[in-house]
Amino acid sequence: MKHLELLAPARNADIGIAAIDCGADAVYIAGPDFGARKDAGNSIEEIARLCAYAHKFGCRIFVTFNILLREGEMDEVHRQMLAAQEAGADAFIIRDPRIAQWEDIRVPLHASTQCSIRTVGRARLFAQAGCSRLVLERELPLSTVREIAAAVDCEIECFIHGALCVCYSGQCTMSEAISGIERSADRGACIQACRGLYDLVDGEGRMLVRNKALLSLRDLNLSERLADLVAAGVTSFKIEGRLKNASFVRNTVREYSLRLDGFVERSGGEYARASFGKVEGGFEPDLSKTFNRGFTELYIDGRRGKWASLDAPKSMGERLGAVSRVRPVAGGIEITVPGASNLRNGDGFAFVLEGEIVGFRGDVCEGNRIICKPVRGLKAGVELWRNISVDFEKSLEANPCRRFVGVGLAVAATGSSISVSATAEDGRIATVSLEGCDAARDLERAATLISGQLSKHAEHYSFGVTALDSSDGLPHLSAAALNGLRRELASQLDAQAVHAIPMATSAGGHTVAPEALSTGRRPGELMRSKYCIRYELGICPVHQQDSRQGLSRDAERPAALRGVRPSDSLCLVNNGRRFPLLFDCKACEMAVLEGA
Repeated sequence: MKHLELLAPARNADIGIAAIDCGADAVYIAGPDFGARKDAGNSIEEIARLCAYAHKFGCRIFVTFNILLREGEMDEVHRQMLAAQEAGADAFIIRDPRIAQWEDIRVPLHASTQCSIRTVGRARLFAQAGCSRLVLERELPLSTVREIAAAVDCEIECFIHGALCVCYSGQCTMSEAISGIERSADRGACIQACRGLYDLVDGEGRMLVRNKALLSLRDLNLSERLADLVAAGVTSFKIEGRLKNASFVRNTVREYSLRLDGFVERSGGEYARASFGKVEGGFEPDLSKTFNRGFTELYIDGRRGKWASLDAPKSMGERLGAVSRVRPVAGGIEITVPGASNLRNGDGFAFVLEGEIVGFRGDVCEGNRIICKPVRGLKAGVELWRNISVDFEKSLEANPCRRFVGVGLAVAATGSSISVSATAEDGRIATVSLEGCDAARDLERAATLISGQLSKHAEHYSFGVTALDSSDGLPHLSAAALNGLRRELASQLDAQAVHAIPMATSAGGHTVAPEALSTGRRPGELMRSKYCIRYELGICPVHQQDSRQGLSRDAERPAALRGVRPSDSLCLVNNGRRFPLLFDCKACEMAVLEGA
């Protein structure tokens, strides 16, 4: 049987616990320092608290040490890793393979996506360095994922949802080029330059595109492609979002957990989840109702598409439709959106105005009408989106998920005694018994009471009687006595370590090949990407030309882009800074170059 893992992000321990309650099999989180999200650090005490909760369900906690490390930091990195290991961390996500040389680091090492693993050769380097799991580049097609998975004896982890860096992971210096070395993405302090607004000009300075988020990609959503990824060799499915709030994490984890459960059920026993416990209660997840920039499946099929969110580099939520009327009313304005429904007072709305997202709250919402204070630039014809749903947020808060480990109870009884054997779904066993009881006169009533009182929750366990042997009679027991038996079983199970599903292991003491330390970044390039501005704008000379005439489809372009030729140089401009673009058509890649 193969085990599949849903891996959730956590800014802090509380969000990590919420992710586990919603169905995550594992959580990744930063320790005090050295994580690729500088604003998401956590103390070792918080790591220990999260580990203790996760391990009740056989869930795992991965701590990130995935920035470029400096020589003077290695001792402190080592100290923090040992402390996190002692606190219960199940693996470390690393970027610097020199960590694998430390023999006292005993937990598995996972090569971060910042290691830029997108070829078999690169994958083998990190496998040889001692990494038991490889987190692959986001922009890979399924064919390459399959090739890498077949070439190495490592677990394969892929991102399935969340924000996308426009460039190949671990190969971007755009942030520090704009804001200085202290805002380096390699050090966890990215300014998200790819979400900024840029002009596009040609070599003669002619304005082609003004004030657009030309490097901002939509968010990844592979919710329909889990089966394809499993077939390619992926066993860990990763959600991006260590800076996201609890609503995003809970909603996204619940959606993907339900989808993985469905896949496992349809597999006929070939696959199982990588942790234990059943989620009870909760809300109906909806990926459109928490942070997103619109969705894309990116390059999973090896085909290009329109991947960018040029007008909306921030979350827009769900599209409502075009505004048909805006009229003044007492104290504000009334907006009519014919396609809207289920609007609620306090909902948040957004639209794009001259390259910027304008947001506002609806004070009174009825049917398809919104009454609010005056909003700059809002008029008939504007496309309106709802980025905060009051109903959905209330549902998240009012219907929390709870997770319980299933425990089957086999009851053997006589008229004077009862013995209860418990078997948890992970294989732990406990037994309790009572002697010297009075015999029950009404056997049917006694059986109903025993089954009913024992088949309840206690702590994080869900008990259920699976067998009741009453051939020699039944004892007369109070509800309080039966509840005490159930609590004692829970206590005995808690005293035993959960029989967690084994992970691929790695050990310290490896020799690291020098080329594994290289980022692969090319001189003069700030970033390199599978994304291409020329393709996004419809002016790609390879994929978007008229095959009959060998000419670009000029008439189909916006007026400002007509006449652009493959030989024309293009440049991004931001706050007076110019960044030339390199189009490597042979590799079908684009690079942003150092500018002035």
